[in-house]
Amino acid sequence: MTKSFKTVAASQVTISQLMLPSHTNFSGKIHGGFILSLLDQIAFACASKHSGTYCVTASVDTVDFLQPIEVGELVTLKASINFTGNTSMIVGIRVEAENIQTGHVKHCNSSYFTMVAKNSDGSNAQVPGIILSSKNELRRFLKSIKRIELKHERHNYSATEEYTDGNLDKYNVQVAITE
Repeated sequence: MTKSFKTVAASQVTISQLMLPSHTNFSGKIHGGFILSLLDQIAFACASKHSGTYCVTASVDTVDFLQPIEVGELVTLKASINFTGNTSMIVGIRVEAENIQTGHVKHCNSSYFTMVAKNSDGSNAQVPGIILSSKNELRRFLKSIKRIELKHERHNYSATEEYTDGNLDKYNVQVAITE
């Protein structure tokens, strides 16, 4: 089987949505859960466009809420494939909010979703590789490799670590285990 490749640009997706009062939380800002739903949708669209198959979310590696989003702002999500494995892809997503009256744009969120391609019977499907055409695309690819390595380190650490109360004096915790 010949391996196929696609450029990063071939599967980039951008969506914009006006933020309405119905999207707010109790403090009047746009609810983080609403933004997460939009993130999942665009990650699906980008990964499916790249792979040509149905895709599922395997993990949400990072979601950093940097600034609040206000009612009336136009939120734009930009997604691209940052990394491809055999059946998985890391989709990088940038969220910006624009005040449509002033034109001021702020970076509100950066996220990384790991998506897995599925074939018609639900098994994992091979995905095309990516062609890196710029230094920025190469940087994103290399950062994805580092995130994967750190994820494996965290998994291995939590699988083998023996937990004790240790020196917890510097933390805001009181241990009261009675067993």
